[in-house]
Amino acid sequence: MQRVESAFHPRHGSRLRSCALVALLALCATAAGAGEWTHWRGPHQTGVSPETGLIDSWSKDGNNLIWRDDFVGRSTPIVVDGRVCAIGRVGEDITRQETVVCWDAGTGERLWERRFNIVSTAVPWNRVGWASMAADPVTGFIYAQAVDGRFVALNEKGETEWEWLLGEEVGRFSGYGGRTNTPVVDENLVIAHVINSGWGKDFGPAGDRYFGFDKVTGAVVWVSDRNDSLKDLNTYSAPVIAEIGGQRLMIAGGADGWIRAVQARTGKDVWKFQLSKRGINASVVVDGDLVIAGHSEENLDEGTMGRVVAIDGTGTGDVTQTHEKWRVNELSAGYASMMVHEGIVYATDNSANLVALDVKTGQQKWMHNFGTVGKGSPVWADGKIYVTEVNGNFHIIKPGAEGAEGIDDEHLEMPYGRYAEVYASPAIAYGRIYFSTEEGMYCLGDKSKEFKVDRGDFQWEAEKAPEGAKPAHLQVIPAVVSAKAANSRVEFKLKLYDAQGRFIRDAKNDEAEWTAKGVPVRWEDGFMYFDHEKFSGTRGGTLTATIGDLNGVSHLRTTGPLPFTEDFSNVEDGKVPSGWMGIGPKGQVVTLEDGNKVLELHKARGAPRARPNMGVASMTNYIVQADVMGTQKGRRRSDVGLRNNNYTFDMQGNHQRLQIRSWDSELRMMKQTDFAWEPDIWYTMKLAVEYKFNDKKEPNLAIVQGKVWKRGEDEPAEWTFTAEDPLPILNGSPGLYGYVPVNSYYDNVKVEVNAHEGHEH
Repeated sequence: MQRVESAFHPRHGSRLRSCALVALLALCATAAGAGEWTHWRGPHQTGVSPETGLIDSWSKDGNNLIWRDDFVGRSTPIVVDGRVCAIGRVGEDITRQETVVCWDAGTGERLWERRFNIVSTAVPWNRVGWASMAADPVTGFIYAQAVDGRFVALNEKGETEWEWLLGEEVGRFSGYGGRTNTPVVDENLVIAHVINSGWGKDFGPAGDRYFGFDKVTGAVVWVSDRNDSLKDLNTYSAPVIAEIGGQRLMIAGGADGWIRAVQARTGKDVWKFQLSKRGINASVVVDGDLVIAGHSEENLDEGTMGRVVAIDGTGTGDVTQTHEKWRVNELSAGYASMMVHEGIVYATDNSANLVALDVKTGQQKWMHNFGTVGKGSPVWADGKIYVTEVNGNFHIIKPGAEGAEGIDDEHLEMPYGRYAEVYASPAIAYGRIYFSTEEGMYCLGDKSKEFKVDRGDFQWEAEKAPEGAKPAHLQVIPAVVSAKAANSRVEFKLKLYDAQGRFIRDAKNDEAEWTAKGVPVRWEDGFMYFDHEKFSGTRGGTLTATIGDLNGVSHLRTTGPLPFTEDFSNVEDGKVPSGWMGIGPKGQVVTLEDGNKVLELHKARGAPRARPNMGVASMTNYIVQADVMGTQKGRRRSDVGLRNNNYTFDMQGNHQRLQIRSWDSELRMMKQTDFAWEPDIWYTMKLAVEYKFNDKKEPNLAIVQGKVWKRGEDEPAEWTFTAEDPLPILNGSPGLYGYVPVNSYYDNVKVEVNAHEGHEH
């Protein structure tokens, strides 16, 4: 993968090409035309396609089946510029990876495929490739969020334009459920939902946030305020964009049970509506000023499960008690997102009942049962509804004023007879229907009709605030900076917006007063540099720009040159070291009875697993070492360990063994050996990663080496435990690991350069 160092972020490709697009993007961006399916809910994010002349029936044996390709996926495809693209899973055992594939929409020819390692997550194999992607018809870029937090922009050739490793760079949680949010492209941004725990006073506490990335460069343009009452650590209500009450809004359901609207250009909160006691998974659908949302969890005000509501989207603040227009109780539309067409809302409940509701009143028109498992979201096109079932079924339904009729269904099975799972919704474009399954990628259509790519019209004029508008929001770009010592130069841009989130003007940097906290910085020729001579290790803080009474903030995090150590002696009890991430509510510095300060990891809400990161994701070629101590309570013992380049070296308490792995739930490339160790005794662990190279000087094997000894004893001369990985992970933050049903402790952490020949930090 091409990696070019940039001023704002450690990984960015094709920078010259990207810069050439800036002038174009000032005048135009995405409002996909009739022929494209760039958002998982279609060109208008309503689940409706304007295509006509579509098929009424098909057969996997060939009737109206134009092409099929072997592919394992659960996400809805996107269609842009004559390409169909989807994210899925590929490989067996040690070669298992997440994959992004693009096909020629007309012929089914594979244009390219990109495969990505899955690291440091408890997400199981069958949930890989969860989120749908988003596409930008202006640049041709597609955007994918992987289950482990990789967020990547790929160009029309499948090359990486930019990427973020959200887990290591902003502390994104990767829950074991695998639910991964689908991004949305709007104007110059691609917006993603991230549940994270970063660093600092405002960015550090665990919360439900949205990130607006520059779709060309990958710079973080804004981060929304957090919703902190998390009920679930992963949900998948995808953002929807709508113009309501003179504001361009991004609206989505959160992991806290609230529906939330923020300004799409600034991330500033506008309104919120509490819908559920648990996280929201279905996306909202918008019709005019109405926002229709649903869930299938416990309701707040009565002991029932499930509800669909219509919200007046013109409010501000908490509108839970004031802006509900209608509700339908005990309609459990918790997984499938709804669609709206010509005054009717179509909701699929969890039991595969398709329910038609009047959009103005919520009155039920009719209900049609099409199966047993309702998780795929319905799509309207050409007077028909296309919808899938998890248990291998694809249905075509003809709706009417008084009811609906099933006119075709097809059952898909795996080669050995079990049904093929189908979670994806259909994508409709160019007169054809595309959908992915566990068994393959399908393209349906009338073979007698000529295939034609209809791009539609996606030009728009950049909206500006009216003459004389008063600035109400100062935006600092980039809003998040993660950099190592070799890439510490950062160029900031300032933008002013009015109270409605409309752009007023660019501000010059010298108009602002700049204040850095937590990280020493210096300025030269208009650029900011991290002053690594004034600190060691990883530091996190903020940079605030002030113009008049307006403040804009950028969250800063950097790691200085190696080596660095941390013994926690200068960290206040109850806190964590500045810049460390991945701890959240599961860790803090404590003083033991002997007066020694150490890091304690302990059980908190959610899975008892913690992965503190103490560097930045671009780091490689280092050795990490720490003193560790596990404890025991009853039959429960903690696991303690280290991480290097996203490989985990784990001392397992209950199992009394050592284990090396890269993927917790699947134990990919795992190697283990028995090792008897005692609770409440300090041990020292050490972990290194080295590589072997092929004839093209490309790394083709990672050698992961670890050793353990009782603290105070002589370090073993040789590495005592080794694992190999034929799909090497090339970079990653140094870190710790703990599985903590009971407490575990860490001290004297050290990261130093691996002096093995042929590598550089």
